[in-house]
Amino acid sequence: MRIFCSLILALSLLSCGGPSAQQGGGEKVDFKYASLLSITKYDGYTVATIGNPWEDDKALHTYVLVPRDKQLPVHLPKGTVIRTPLQKAVVFTTVHCSLLMDLGCRDKIAGVADLKYIKIPWIQKQVRRGKISDCGDGMSPVIEKIIDIHPDAILLSPFENSGGYGKLEDLDIPLVECAEYMEVSPLARAEWMRFYGLLFGKQKKADKLFAEVDESYNDLKQEAEEAGEGRSVMMDKLVGSVWYVPGGRSTIGQMIKDAGGRYPWEDDEHSGSLPLSFETVLEEAFDTEVWMFRYEGDKPISFGQFGEEKNGYQQFRAYQTQEVYGCNVRTSRFYEESPFHPDWLLNDFIHILHPDVKLKSPLKYYKKLN
Repeated sequence: MRIFCSLILALSLLSCGGPSAQQGGGEKVDFKYASLLSITKYDGYTVATIGNPWEDDKALHTYVLVPRDKQLPVHLPKGTVIRTPLQKAVVFTTVHCSLLMDLGCRDKIAGVADLKYIKIPWIQKQVRRGKISDCGDGMSPVIEKIIDIHPDAILLSPFENSGGYGKLEDLDIPLVECAEYMEVSPLARAEWMRFYGLLFGKQKKADKLFAEVDESYNDLKQEAEEAGEGRSVMMDKLVGSVWYVPGGRSTIGQMIKDAGGRYPWEDDEHSGSLPLSFETVLEEAFDTEVWMFRYEGDKPISFGQFGEEKNGYQQFRAYQTQEVYGCNVRTSRFYEESPFHPDWLLNDFIHILHPDVKLKSPLKYYKKLN
């Protein structure tokens, strides 16, 4: 009888599978790709823990989300309490402004920082009209403006060894540390939209949007696999005296792999960028077939202008064959869209690395230099 009861209990727990499962008295939300997020729903509140991307097995931040239409439970676990859904937020990054607009939450953006980097016409217009406050530079925001807004939370990006957030930490306003950029795959990063949907009361919409992105990305990945091995590629270009190339475990490095491309640093273990000299890049990537880089300009850069930037560029095979593609981050919404819509960027990669594959959507960000 004891064994029989144990089997019945085990089967009943298994039957609760799906998007979440019971754990420790709470209902744990399952994430398909994200490794830095852990969310558990309890009666009356939800605990969201962000893992520290720079220190294994440590938490970067723990949030306790309590519906604003309910009283605070008497006994809450340790963590920053946030009343949800958020009604007013100060957003420090253009990518999260873009996501909130996708989720139908643009009216919740009460203030922004680093306005010059937010290339979203609606937000620029609302700032000019005084509907959204310009809170200054993200590294040294205007504290008085943030106080005047009375936001429910501030969304910002954490950085390793940043030394904290200065006076922002004294405001008694929850700081939501947006660490999704430290995830090691494009879909893991995009899946964080489900967390932001939870914060703003748009959980179902965020879950639906991510499911669409997930399906689209994997369909494209399957097309690349069926096409076989793609062309070899080198990324970006010299900035001053340093050439920053994506590490092998970065989201761009993973995307090259998913697109079937060959990459000189594909075996590298770094999830960020590698600062290299021109000579090192030339030695490793001189024979790659394709060159893709990002730049910022008022108009498209020509092939001639590109070659004039550095005499040594002519030594690369991709330059000699004119297989060079540029992404103008000023005139496109590369930074706003691609983190939460990696399928759109993967489409570009497959187009370029598999020129014989015919995809439904045209190039969106990268264009071949004329």
